[in-house]
This record gives sequence, structure tokens and C-alpha cells, in this order.
Amino acid sequence: MSHEEQLLFSAVDALLEQIAQDPLPPPAERKRLREAAGLSQDQVAKALGSRRESVGNWESGRSEPRPPKRAAYARLLEGLAARFAPEQAAGAPAEAVVPVAAPVAPPAAAAAVAPVVPAPAPSVEPASEPRTPESTAAADEPRTTENAQAPQAPRASRTPRYEHGPLAVVDVDGGAVSAYCVGGLLLDVPAKSLPALVDWALNEADLGAPRLHPHGQDSDPLLVLTEAACERFGLPARLSREESLAGRLPEGHKVLKQLERAEWKLTRRGFGPWARIYRPARGSRRSCVQLCVPSWNALDVRHWDGAAHLPAAELVRLLGTYASRVMTPRGSTAVTGLELMTSLHPPTRASAPDADGKRHSERNPGSLGSEPVECAPCEAPDGHPLLAGLPRFHQRGPAEMLFEEAYDWARPLTDDECLKRHLVGIDVNLAFGAAANGALVGLEAPVHVDGPAFDPALPGSWLVDLSHVDLSHVVIGKQWRRLEGELLPSPFTPKGDRPEGPAWYATPTVAYAVELGYEVAPVEAWVRPANARYLDGWYKRLRDAYVATMADLGVTEGMAPDAFLAAMEGYRDRDPQLAVVLSAIKATAKGGIGKLRERPRGGGWRPGKPWPALSRPTWRPDIRAAVISRARINMHRKMVRLADATGQYPVAVLSDCAVYASDGPSPLDVLPYRDGKPLPGGFRLGVSPGMVKHEGSQTTLWAEAVREEYGPELNLARYIKDGTVTAADDGK
Repeated sequence: MSHEEQLLFSAVDALLEQIAQDPLPPPAERKRLREAAGLSQDQVAKALGSRRESVGNWESGRSEPRPPKRAAYARLLEGLAARFAPEQAAGAPAEAVVPVAAPVAPPAAAAAVAPVVPAPAPSVEPASEPRTPESTAAADEPRTTENAQAPQAPRASRTPRYEHGPLAVVDVDGGAVSAYCVGGLLLDVPAKSLPALVDWALNEADLGAPRLHPHGQDSDPLLVLTEAACERFGLPARLSREESLAGRLPEGHKVLKQLERAEWKLTRRGFGPWARIYRPARGSRRSCVQLCVPSWNALDVRHWDGAAHLPAAELVRLLGTYASRVMTPRGSTAVTGLELMTSLHPPTRASAPDADGKRHSERNPGSLGSEPVECAPCEAPDGHPLLAGLPRFHQRGPAEMLFEEAYDWARPLTDDECLKRHLVGIDVNLAFGAAANGALVGLEAPVHVDGPAFDPALPGSWLVDLSHVDLSHVVIGKQWRRLEGELLPSPFTPKGDRPEGPAWYATPTVAYAVELGYEVAPVEAWVRPANARYLDGWYKRLRDAYVATMADLGVTEGMAPDAFLAAMEGYRDRDPQLAVVLSAIKATAKGGIGKLRERPRGGGWRPGKPWPALSRPTWRPDIRAAVISRARINMHRKMVRLADATGQYPVAVLSDCAVYASDGPSPLDVLPYRDGKPLPGGFRLGVSPGMVKHEGSQTTLWAEAVREEYGPELNLARYIKDGTVTAADDGK
């Protein structure tokens, strides 16, 4: 008998054995019998050497027990049925005879996840079919080329699609491999090797997420591997120092050989903390699974806090909430932020049928397209191939390089400010996301123009002299107003210094000079006539995710200022997992904008040579500059309004945080509210992006002490939150 015949006979024997297995009563009857006997799911699980979650799944019909537990479970139910026949259960509570719903997370989890991720409907078929050792071994055999490329039979249609959610956390306990899914679902994983696990995820697990745009693609399944799962599938629980530096497993690792034999491929990044395993697409069908390995530092502690160390059931709730509100993670929060832009604005779409009735791929209107575009020379960061002709140690000045960055400015306190008792910091919610909303960005390569007339509706980079703008005499609400200009940072430079001559600026910065009442005369410009509000959908998605998560933490829109401040006290402690989700959402917004100008990473790169990020259509330093410009201008506009209305000026500004001297420690001691209404055009307390929250308060004595120790230029906004300053923070 040939090897192929042996495999076929083994598969047939497995089906026959499945039919001959001990029969089990319906799921609802299993639960009724257990409750009639006064047994808990934990007691049954302990007797069978299984888990409580598995027993719950058997009772809800989500999965079926596999040998040898199946026979033991059947014996238990048979014994209970002999003692507790249906007619003997007439006095049982009504709910004892109703099939249970899907297992759910703890109450706090249910409140957060249920509104976002619908609980999967119970199925009468097992999520993972029973397998004999022979059939499991056959499934784990490397596939031949013919089998790998053969079209697979379509699965039976299910409603809703991807009923098991976008991702699963794979864990091992007591030798049993389980996949924790959103909504409390637990699947048995029959795979014995990593190639078999990938096959299971694609063909049996029903994992994934629907596309975010009609012309986009569904999200691939994401499997998160715990340390125990890594060891089970032949991966190291942690990377060695050399592997960590390389960011991937070395060539020749046994798992890589397994994948190669099974004809699976890896992307150029290799097998690292975020690995994509795929086969070339056949038609519209994708065969791709993403792996996340938290113990390899896949979940950056700066954005995911201690998520990597959570138990599987808690980790899947956290990642599932993020996936449902933002998207299935595709890597770091910055990578996911960038991928979200593409998912909401796919580069191509199917054309209308031609004369032969065929459709073709064409550019999707309003997208960045599928090919990268060249940036303007002034927008190129140091080391870019466009600058290869510059002398090696040439330092580019403002007249050669666009330098739109966030604020990092501070000044000494005035005598009057020193007499106040407190310093109060206010922080803008999701500042870069709010700045992206409504931003006009170019869709194609820039066009160079000499001596252009400035057009505030035309995105681009402008070489213009703004040194004549005097902040002591500006237009506010169409009227000229006088301010203490030296107490305000310049809106045109990150350090708040007044420009000294011509410099490159993004359109929003030049437009603000015009808004302040001053004429501008650009010398030259790189403009983008084809443009759109490309980031509006991206902002809305992140805004909704941020507001929904804050609402789950007890902070809702429309709160009165004092109620909002009270709700913000200790909001992170109400649900630490959702607080981590919130942190990841904010990092997605900020990191996605930063990723638009990704710099070279890793060894081997030399100045003047291209790096991988340049090949992306989303490598767009001009879009990053425009968003940061809008964020800085929005901040300055509100500071000007507050100064004009109250005579209060910031003493320090760091990105989206401004610090003011105050007689009291509350933001309400700084921000003017009249009849509960904020200053029009000024800072406003609230949860929505663009509004502000309390960052922290310290005493004026604290400010004098730390500046005396660390220098008068210390930016107090950096430390206003908890007052902790170290020599390392200050660079000493």
C-alpha cells in the first residue's frame, strides 16, 4: 500500500471512529444534568482533567470533547441521566432547561466588549472536529506542491462571517492547546506543528475581520502565542540577545524549515515578534496568517503597558477590544496606524466593465495610489537619496529644509507669576488625530513654482519670510489686539523662537500668519494641486474608538466641567485593561502620523541610499508636516485667545501640553467659563479629541526648586504630571 493510500485510509478510519464514538446528549441536556446533580463546571473539569471553559463550551454547543475525554464525559452524563431523568427535574428552575449562551468574560469585560464584538452564535457543529492520532499526523505532514495549490472546497456559509472574531490567543495548559477568542469563546486546537496551526487558523478557526472599505481586503487572522504555545510549536519562549538585535529567528531554524517544507512563505521581515505567514494569492482568495509573540516584545510596554504578561483570557479581551474599535493589529501601534489609513482608503478598485465585460484594477479616487511618489527636496530628511549631492557634513538650515515639529518651549516666570501658588498643566486629547481632521493633503507628486501667490487651500511647502510677524499686535476675531508678545512662543518654530529670515513652512503655518493679519510673499513653493481630505475617515475611526473607550471608563461626552474633572480622577483604575486599550489608541494616532516619515532602521544603510520605507505610497513627509503644523497652530491659536480674554500666558509648552501659573490647582482656576460655557475658540474641558484634560498641577515653589537645580531652561511641561525630575531626564 502506498503512502498516499495509507493517509486516505487513515482519514476514512477517523470518520468511522467518529461515528462510533460514545453518543452525547444535546448541549442543553448536558447542562441540565450537571445542574440537577448540583455539580459545578469546575468539578466536572477537574474530574475529566480539562478546563472549566471547555466544559462550558461543551454545554453551549460551541465545541465537542475529543478522545479520550469524550468517553469519560459520556460515561458521566449516562450516569447522571439514570439518576436525574427529565420528569424528575420538574422542580428545577426554569433556566436549568434552557441552553446556555456563549461563555462570557467577567462583568467588567462584558460591559466593554459586548457592545463592540457580538457574541458568536452557538453552533451544533464542533469548532474543531474530533481527530484520531493518525488523522492529526496526516494533517501535520508537509503539503505537496499540488495539494498546496489545489483550490479548496468553499466552506459552508456562516452568518455572521468570522463568527469567532478577529484574533485568538493560543495557550497550552496541562498538555491541551486552546485558542481563546473574543466573547469568552474557547476553541480546542488540534495542530501539532506551526504549519498545521496556520492551516487550522485559515480553514477551521473562522478567524478574521471584515474589510473597513468596500474596495479593501478582509483582515487576516491574528494568532497571539503565549510562552507555553511558543515552546509547544518549537519556538523559543524568548529571543536571544543576537536574535533580539536582528529582530527575527536566524536562517535555518527548525520552525522555518517546517514552514518551507509546507510551502509557506515569510515576508521580508522574517520570523520576528510580528510575523506574516502566507502563500501567494490565487484569484481573490488570500492565504495569510499573522502571528504575534508578546514574549518577544511584540507589545511595546510604552503603549501596551503590562499586556504581554496578562493571562490568555484577559489578553484576548484587551486585544479584541482594540481590534474591534481600531483594526486587527498589524504590528506596532505605529504600523497599525499607518495600515489603518490604507484600509480606509484602499489604493485601487475594480473598474467598470469594458467592452468585453472585463474589469480591471484602477486607482481608487481620494487614495494615495499604489505607487510611491517623490517628495520635494525641502521635505526630504537628511540622508535621503535626493540629497546625495550635498557635501558630507553639510548642515541644512531653515531655508533648505522643512522643519515642522511639535512645541518644546519654556520661559522664566514673571514676578506676578511667581506670586501665584500653583502651576497647572492642561493637555489636548488626541491632538495629532484632531489636527488630521479636515487636513487637505496632496495625492500626487509636488509641482515646483517660483514666486507663487499663497493659497491657503493648496497643500504644499512654501519658502517665505515670516520674521515680520509681531505677536504683540495680532488680529483676533477680525480686530487688531495688543498682547504681551514676548510671553508667547512663536507659532512658526518648535522652540518658539522668532524666525530670522526665509524658511520652509507647510501650508497651515503660512495660513496662520495671514490669519494673524500679516501679508506673506513666498519666494518659491512645492505644491500639490491634486489633493483631498485623506485623513478624515482615519480620524473618525480613532476618535470613535477613543470616545467609546473613555465612556467605558466612566468619562462621557457632554459632561459639565466639574463633573468631567471628577470623572477623570482615577479613571484608569476602573478597568486597567481598558486603560491599556486607551493608551494603544492614542499611540496609534501619534505613531501613525510619525510613520509617514519613517527613517532608516537597522544596520547596512548609508546616507544617500534608499531605505525600505521609501517604497511605500504612505511614505509622505509632507502629510506628516501638515498635520504637525496644524496641531501646533491649533495650540497657539487657543493660547492667544486665552491671553486676550484673561491676560494669562503659558510658561511652558510641550507638544500638546501647556502650563499656566494659577492661584488654584484646578484647570477651572485657569480656563474661563461663563454660565458653564467656555471661551469661544479657546481651551475647553472635555473628552473629545481637541478638547483638554487636566495633565497635572505642582506648586510654584516646586518650579523654582527644579529650575534652580537643573537650569532655567527646563521645560516644566515635561514634568508637571507627577513632579519627578531626574538628572537623566535633563541630560545631565
